[in-house]
Amino acid sequence: MEQLESLSTRKKKSAVRLTQRSKIIKTIITAIQEKKGEKIISLDLKKIDEAVSDFFIICEAGSQPQVRAIADHVEHLVSQQCDETPYHSEGKQASQWVLIDYVNVVVHVMLHESREFYKLEEMWSDAPLEHHNE
Repeated sequence: MEQLESLSTRKKKSAVRLTQRSKIIKTIITAIQEKKGEKIISLDLKKIDEAVSDFFIICEAGSQPQVRAIADHVEHLVSQQCDETPYHSEGKQASQWVLIDYVNVVVHVMLHESREFYKLEEMWSDAPLEHHNE
């Protein structure tokens, strides 16, 4: 739940409007796929006034080490290919749910149980959803 609280304490940056084709989004999805993340989706939050970001990218991992590996690979690949570092990240210690905040894109890497419990897709059900499974 800390992950949701940290998002509520900052404002969305609107200088750069992202799309599904934006390099950072493609890079994040590629990084998740390379580490075998499952049930990858993106939520387009641009038209939702209450949203703290333009996009959420959510995926599942089968174990805590995989959660950590996916999160580390996302940060590495985005740094390497997009020259971006996270504004904030948290959850790596427990590795049940890692949040990586790139301001306009927030990545959620979750264990299946955490994803079922928090139901982010339902919380943001008015946002267009796109699946990114290989």
